[in-house]
Amino acid sequence: MFESLRPHLVDPIRSEALASLVQQLQKRTTPTNVAQVRQLSPFRYPGGKTWLVPEVRKWLVTAKHPPSVFVEPFAGGAMAGLTAAAEGLAEKVFLCELDADVAAVWATIFHGTDTDVRWLCERITGFEVNLDSVQLVLGINPKSDKGKAFRTIVKNRMQRGGIMAVGAGLIKSGEAGRGLHSRWYPETLVKRIEALRTLRDKITFKQGDAFAVVKRFANDPNAFFYIDPPYTAGGKQAGTRLYAHNDVDHEKLFALMATVRGSVMMSYDESLEVRKMARQYSFRVVPVPMKNTHHEIIRELLIMKP
Repeated sequence: MFESLRPHLVDPIRSEALASLVQQLQKRTTPTNVAQVRQLSPFRYPGGKTWLVPEVRKWLVTAKHPPSVFVEPFAGGAMAGLTAAAEGLAEKVFLCELDADVAAVWATIFHGTDTDVRWLCERITGFEVNLDSVQLVLGINPKSDKGKAFRTIVKNRMQRGGIMAVGAGLIKSGEAGRGLHSRWYPETLVKRIEALRTLRDKITFKQGDAFAVVKRFANDPNAFFYIDPPYTAGGKQAGTRLYAHNDVDHEKLFALMATVRGSVMMSYDESLEVRKMARQYSFRVVPVPMKNTHHEIIRELLIMKP
């Protein structure tokens, strides 16, 4: 399938480090307290990986040297990549996202001009939240990245659960009956954007296809890949409901990740089909506890290779 990519010899040091990490993860019985995790992303993203940040951190520090690049091809809210950059856990971070609206936010923050970022922050702090103003913003189609970025942030914060797929409705009662104001924290959003802006020399963002980005770094033995695709494998429907771009060939994705020379961590919903693909391509699988949006403790799969 991927003729230009060859299976690689496993680094014994990385293999031993991964085995140690797996042992630590297997002992986990309680979910991460996400309130104790530093929030970096301006997105309130469905399926966000704030709960996974401590595991990503542990994984990255298993490297003998900091990874040459941390690659997050399905960026979304990008908590893993942002953490790697903010904490100096990788020399460089490469984020990729196919969705044009989400991409506009990252493109503005990391590759826009200072004027663009200042404009975005001023629009956020000056925005008066009410039904008419929200519907007006969501009803326009800006041509500039900064305009799309503002509309995307409003949409993400005003639509139920942060869902931005077609058909998602606006927040109704919200937290403590605050309605549309429930998730609109302008000063906090601006602080996050300004903090991320300071990381622009460490982070490269590209709108595009995740598979192409993986192939770009596939022959770098010091690259670390974090793969968090829409959850549509094993008959799961969450990815279909939550994301505008949700059509992923999971079999092809596993086959590709098995051939890269760098380290890989993938996160998936628990399913027999996913476990079967992981076994087929010789990945280590560890179920890790986390809390879903209903505050129920469930387990997601971390799928790894050194």
